[in-house]
Amino acid sequence: MASFKFLFSTILFLSSVATIAVSAVSEFYVGGDKGWMKPTGSNTEMFDKWASKNRFHVGDSLYFKYQNDSVLEVNYNNYKNCNVSDPISKFNDGNTVYRFGRYGFFYFISGEPGHCKSGQKMVIRVMVQPGIEPSGSALSPGSGAGAGGGTSGSSGLPTSNSTIKLSVGSYFKTLISGMIVALYCLLV
Repeated sequence: MASFKFLFSTILFLSSVATIAVSAVSEFYVGGDKGWMKPTGSNTEMFDKWASKNRFHVGDSLYFKYQNDSVLEVNYNNYKNCNVSDPISKFNDGNTVYRFGRYGFFYFISGEPGHCKSGQKMVIRVMVQPGIEPSGSALSPGSGAGAGGGTSGSSGLPTSNSTIKLSVGSYFKTLISGMIVALYCLLV
């Protein structure tokens, strides 16, 4: 009977660890190795291409590394027209961490003259996470609503894609939950 209590405690502990894994968030290094910089040559869509290769969720963050530049969060119209005069948020510390506080579309441009028109801009779509009830209505690409909860500072290099962490964590949590139910049935 004592070994069942130990086994039950161990499974309960592993279930707690699985819950932490499910709520894991990721930090993405904007632009990969090159960082946040004015594109050179014909590579004007490099940031949108980079963003399309990743999956972003509420709680994830972007890490912008740059020199002699800035990051502006803007609405759709200002993104489309490279208008730097009315940003939602402005960052110029060279090491900006921007955390997503909601799902929907986010628009970022450089605040330096000519950089946005050269392609230093990007659209990020933050997806609704499975099992999280969204608040409010979904945002369309042209809505440009609200700030996402940006912060500045550096917290290191990016981790792997959050979609992978969520999938693995979800399966692990389901497995542990099933083991707890089976163990409970054995004890009763």
